[in-house]
Amino acid sequence: MTEAVTDSSAPRGTGAAPPPADDDASGPAAPDASPAAAWEALLAGRTGPVPPPGAELVERYGPLVAHRGPLVLAQLGQSLDGFIASRTGHAEFVTGPEDREHLHRLRALVEAVVVGVGTVVADDCRLTVRAVPGPHPTRVVLDPSARAPLTSAVLTDGAAPTLWVVGEDADAPTAPAPHVAVLRVPVGEHGLAPRAVLEALARRGLRRVLVEGGGRTVSGFLAAGTLHRLYLTTAPMLIGDGVPGIRFPGADHLSGALRAPVRRFVLGDDLCTELTFRA
Repeated sequence: MTEAVTDSSAPRGTGAAPPPADDDASGPAAPDASPAAAWEALLAGRTGPVPPPGAELVERYGPLVAHRGPLVLAQLGQSLDGFIASRTGHAEFVTGPEDREHLHRLRALVEAVVVGVGTVVADDCRLTVRAVPGPHPTRVVLDPSARAPLTSAVLTDGAAPTLWVVGEDADAPTAPAPHVAVLRVPVGEHGLAPRAVLEALARRGLRRVLVEGGGRTVSGFLAAGTLHRLYLTTAPMLIGDGVPGIRFPGADHLSGALRAPVRRFVLGDDLCTELTFRA
């Protein structure tokens, strides 16, 4: 009697051979190329190439993450005719949500974010990272005469450390809140000198800095030659008259105008121009 031979690899009860193995199943899993994963990698200091769609974030912010040494950035959002707010100071919002997300990414990649006291008075800004995951930077308020309201968010909310930079003789409380430190620096003819501010921050270990506003403050750091990169986002809007953006003593001839290598990014309806003054 001949015994039947069966294929023991076939599933019982079907008599069918197993399906062919998936060639990809045994290989390494494909890397997560999502924007969220790319951003997480950037926050961890990794700038290696990733496929789309995460590649866009790595291309845009990778140079900032890879930069070694002090880094000073500035950012402004403005209308096509160069204003950052209406003539009454209303500024919510000139640029769209994509630009605000970009701003929050910049905040997450620096150690300190700097604003002038006018921005605090006008906007009661929080200067924290909320639109994307990331750490809050130290908040720095430039206020030569100590006129920031003691009820302002940066001086009361405790969400992040705050440096209140005032003049040597300004009438400011020594410790307005546990998260606030008062830093006194000399006041010159044109207010607080950008280089003196950056040196004071560096002594506190804050060497990666974002100058966020307003227009006068950003213009001062630009004119002082302290910026590595400037991000200028332009919205498709005409304000006509208002609070100006970039203003500094210009050249008499266009041959002396300030020029720099640029990259451009589309942020929703807005266009962001990145000018690199120093690598």
